[in-house]
Amino acid sequence: MRPIARHHGFTLVELVMVIVILGVIGGMVAVFMRGPIDAYLASARRAALTDVADTTVRRIARDVRKALPNSVRMAVAGNTCIEFIPTKTGGRYRADSSAAGLDFTAADASFNMLGQNSLLPADQRIAAGDLISVYNLGIDQATAYNRDNIAAVSAVLPESAAPNVETTITLSAATQFPLASGSQRFHVIPSSENVVGYACTGVGTSAAGQGTGTLYRYTVSLASAYAQPGTCPAAAPVAGAGRFISVASLANTISSCSFDYSGADLQRNALLRMALQITDQGESVNLYHEVHVNNTP
Repeated sequence: MRPIARHHGFTLVELVMVIVILGVIGGMVAVFMRGPIDAYLASARRAALTDVADTTVRRIARDVRKALPNSVRMAVAGNTCIEFIPTKTGGRYRADSSAAGLDFTAADASFNMLGQNSLLPADQRIAAGDLISVYNLGIDQATAYNRDNIAAVSAVLPESAAPNVETTITLSAATQFPLASGSQRFHVIPSSENVVGYACTGVGTSAAGQGTGTLYRYTVSLASAYAQPGTCPAAAPVAGAGRFISVASLANTISSCSFDYSGADLQRNALLRMALQITDQGESVNLYHEVHVNNTP
């Protein structure tokens, strides 16, 4: 007789049992793995928040270190913004009674800078439209915000021949600067950025544990800064609207933001203190940074 072939396999009950056992094992593994995974995600989130905060305050510090001496100022009310006049370069002017010297007793339409403008880096060369400031003290009759001690450049002439290589700078209008610099120094304000400001708007924390504020970098003209001294934006600034020329967002989800500026005195230079808190998904990163401001005019 021919043998009968039998087929072997799994029953439905056995398959269900295997699925149940795998589910139990998977649940036990998930319990042990959830803690390390959550810790990794939280660590990555904190690292990202710290990186944003650190990059932001370092960007502000780099800008402030190039500020025109005695031009950093706080808002009239509040501590959520600062403004200052940036500089692109500086130099020394000829101080004598010749036609090439800078006259402080009468209006002068040109003066000689010691050195060669063409040898400066491209982004630091003096050009038409830039503003010259001499001995800015930040006080009445000697502050660039009021245009007391600044003049616009109309042209930069080719350098003179050796050995006394000098660059002649002509001004758009004859100007009498109020005070001479003890070290014959002048600073150059770029035409593209007259006044730079940093401001936090909408600062706070939502019910979901998310920061609601934004830190902006904006630029305005000197005329606007003079008309509205130390005015913080009440809402998010918009480029081309109102007095704002350009606006850039540097950081979001800000839950706390403050600036504190201590002006120079006879014992020390100025100090800018910045405190920034960024909150994401209920976790916050706090960063405190100090910037030394050299206010030697």
